[in-house]
Order: sequence, then structure tokens, then C-alpha cells
Amino acid sequence: MSKKILVTGGDGRFSKILKKENKKLNLIFRNKNQCNILNFNSIIKCFKKFKPSIVLHCAGLSRPMKMHETNISKSIDLNIIGTANIVKACKKFNIKLIYISSGYVYSGEKGNYKESDGVKPFNNYGWSKLGGECSVSMYENSLILRVTMTEYPFKFNSAYTNLITNYMFHKDFAKLLPNLINKQGIVNVGGKTQSVYNFAKKYNSKIKKSRLKKNFKLPFNQSMNLIKLKSILKK
Repeated sequence: MSKKILVTGGDGRFSKILKKENKKLNLIFRNKNQCNILNFNSIIKCFKKFKPSIVLHCAGLSRPMKMHETNISKSIDLNIIGTANIVKACKKFNIKLIYISSGYVYSGEKGNYKESDGVKPFNNYGWSKLGGECSVSMYENSLILRVTMTEYPFKFNSAYTNLITNYMFHKDFAKLLPNLINKQGIVNVGGKTQSVYNFAKKYNSKIKKSRLKKNFKLPFNQSMNLIKLKSILKK
């Protein structure tokens, strides 16, 4: 039998896709009522019950993105403190931890960011994910995946022609995941480096062009270097 993997945030957007797309992994999905990441005893009980070999930590706060600016307490609790609790529990039972982070930990000013490059998030969501990374990085038996992904189909009617990134759909990341679970350290995960518009128009020929303004809160080049990912996938 393949390794038992416990997934936190089992009713989240990505977890729902992972349930549909998974063909190889032995996954156990737990929602916040079944494994409350803000309650250490709840985590311990869950780990003792299922005895996983790996924890895939998907629980946390992502959207609405504005929430990380207006309610920093919730952002800190779910993405930093909750993740630290998961790390401590994994350490206690010597369980491999895979943390779903974000490309938003990079500053987005120059693009082509390698895993070894410095990090400087451009918004509070990025800071909250980097805060989670800090505790995960203290635990040797771990893997941090800095993922740039979005829902399928692309949900907007227009897309930026001057914002460069590595968008991939949740379902595509789900298909890649079995190739990554045995790795450690940090891996950038995303699709082809291109504008958001070029990404979106492949799936919607009627999508309209738009331009990101300089005074907006998003940086222009959020692209990541994917050499490490490509090397893993070739093996």
C-alpha cells in the first residue's frame, strides 16, 4: 500500500480538486472540524487516529485576499500559528510534512526567482505564507512547495497583458503532486512563464486584454525559475 497521506483543509478549493484528480496517492482528507489546526490537541488526536506517513498541509486562509489586510489576526492565526502547530505535531511523531506555500513570498520585481533567492512578500498574504514557511523550515523532514495556481476555468472576463507569472490550474498541480512527495527542501511549482492574458486566452479565446497600472498593489513580474521542478519531473 502506498504511504498514507493526511490532508489538512480537506474541504478547501484545492483539496476538492485533489479528490477528483488523485489516481495514485493514499489520501485522507480532514476538514477544520476533524483536524483543527488552531487546537494542538485536535491535531494530536487526528495524527494518533490515522497514523499518517505524510501530512499535506493545505489548511489556511487564502481568499478573499483583502482579508489579510483587514483582519491580520485571522491571517496570522490560520497561516502562521496553525502551520506552526502542524510542524510541532509532525516533529512529535516524526511525520513528513509537505507545506503548500505561494510564489507570493517573492517580491515580484524582477521575475525568474530561484528557490535560493531572497524573499520579500509584496502583500500580507505573502507574509503570512512566509511566516508559515519559517516554522516548516525549522523541521528537516519537510517540503515547501511555492505554488502559483488558479481555478479552472479562468474566472475573469479580462486578463493582464503586462503581468508575468507561472499560472497553472489546480488540477494540473494535483497531477504533479505524486512526483514531488518524496522530495525535501523548497521547490517552485507552476506553469509556463507568460502573461496572465496569454495563459487565459488558451482556454477562452474571447477574453479581453487589460493592463496592470503601476500604482496598483501587484508587481509586474512574479515569475519563478522552474529548473528544479523540471529536473524532478524528468526523472
